[in-house]
Amino acid sequence: MRLVAFDPTDAGTVAAWSRSRQETLNWCSRDESAVPPEVVAGWAEQPDVIAYGLVDGDDLVAYGELWVDDQEAEVELARLIVAPTRRNRGVGRRLVGLLTAAAQAIHPVVFLRIRPGNEAALRCYAGCGFTRVPAAEEADWNRAQPTPYLWMVFNPD
Repeated sequence: MRLVAFDPTDAGTVAAWSRSRQETLNWCSRDESAVPPEVVAGWAEQPDVIAYGLVDGDDLVAYGELWVDDQEAEVELARLIVAPTRRNRGVGRRLVGLLTAAAQAIHPVVFLRIRPGNEAALRCYAGCGFTRVPAAEEADWNRAQPTPYLWMVFNPD
């Protein structure tokens, strides 16, 4: 499997991977049962966003973004999703590993946020070397958020 620049013509495929309102909340914090393909395609056009697809041969099997903050010298992994038929097979961990490496090539600090209750994501990220930030820091980071998140930072040690 390899990471490639996201092709916006695949937006419909990625949008279809979310199969419920809860999955959509967990994936991209949108309180909807589905995300329109044009929204997914538009994410890659946002400033400071680098969108990727994970491909296995010719098949797109996962999607994720890097949100680059040059001012803070950090990168956030965001909007990660794996094709439903490829879940629970290590694809998520592969996506996280490759995105983390791409992020660290830009800035050394890499973090992400998770909606509370998304235990599968929490296990995946912990298995890839991410650890929860201290409670006081998490509370500070959540101050400006519309919902409280669990925050993790890449810490390979």
